Amino acid sequence: ADMNGTAIENFVCVIFNVSFMNCTWHVGRTATEDTQYFLYWRPSKKENITECQNYIKDNYGRHTGCRFQNVTIENKAAYFLVNGSRSGQNIQSYEKTILLISDYIIVEKLTPPLNVTVNCTEASHRCSIQWQPPHTSHVKKRSCFKYEIVIEKK
Repeated sequence: ADMNGTAIENFVCVIFNVSFMNCTWHVGRTATEDTQYFLYWRPSKKENITECQNYIKDNYGRHTGCRFQNVTIENKAAYFLVNGSRSGQNIQSYEKTILLISDYIIVEKLTPPLNVTVNCTEASHRCSIQWQPPHTSHVKKRSCFKYEIVIEKK
C-alpha cells in the first residue's frame, strides 16, 4: 500500500527525423529521490522485449525517459513497460500496448518540406512555389499533408 503513486505518469513518445524516438514520463506522485525506473519495450509482437539503452535522467539521477535510434514505424502494436524500485522494493508498474501510427501517445515531429523552389516572373507578377512532402516514418499519402504559405513583403 505504501507504493501507491509510485508508477510513472504522463508517458509520451515523440518520433523525429524519421527514425529517432524519445519517450518521456513524470515520476510518480509519491516517488522519492531513491526511486528508479526502467523502461522495457517490444516494437512488435515478432520482436523480443529489450531494455532502454540510453536513458534521460533528472537532477536526482532517476530515469525519466529514453532515447531510441533506428525505430521503424509501421502498422504495428508496440508494448511498453516501465517498472522500478525504491529502497530495494518493487514499485508500481506502468504498462501500455499502443498502435504506433494512430495512438495519441505517439507524436511525430515532421521535417520541413523538401526541395522548395520558387520561380517568379516580373512581367506577370506571379510566383510558382513547389516542394516535396517531408520525410516521415509512416505517412505514405501526399494527401495527408496540409500546407500553409506565409508571404512576407521585404
